[in-house]
Amino acid sequence: MPSITPPDLPPPVAERAARIRLAVFDVDGVLTDGKLWYAEDQRELKAFHVHDGLGLKRLLANGIEVAVITARMSHLVTERMAELGVAHVYQGQKDKLACLGQLLEALHLDAVQVCYTGDDLPDLRVMRACGLAIAPANAHPWITAHAHFQTRLAGGNGAVREVCDLLLGAQGRAEAELAHWS
Repeated sequence: MPSITPPDLPPPVAERAARIRLAVFDVDGVLTDGKLWYAEDQRELKAFHVHDGLGLKRLLANGIEVAVITARMSHLVTERMAELGVAHVYQGQKDKLACLGQLLEALHLDAVQVCYTGDDLPDLRVMRACGLAIAPANAHPWITAHAHFQTRLAGGNGAVREVCDLLLGAQGRAEAELAHWS
């Protein structure tokens, strides 16, 4: 069976991805397309891509912790992450780097073992501190300049799944995942 690891993955990115034990994601612009939708009654609406959800579940099944750190508060994020089995959900975080530091301490991990996917300025400090920084295709250019890798797909449109597959592939688990579903 041919490898399903992205063929254009630069060796330094693959090496960084092989060390990852915690994948952390921003929400708006990463797990969603970044648009804020409000109903007439002021309820917030969000759309999450089903491919991203399966990717997160597969990371967890393969022993890679998953976390969400976001500056905004949303009941919809709480519900979706619970549905996927993501236990580490931090909302309303104005200082994402401090939040990550506390999570690393609790999980007994080092920053080089963290992959962070973010799309805008509130994510920059975290991206610069972790072992693998990823930006989705729709990320602001100031952010992509600091990313080790940029996905082909945009946030809310499969970028998170692309990150999950990249991590599984770099850790030699992608073929087993494919076989599991065959």
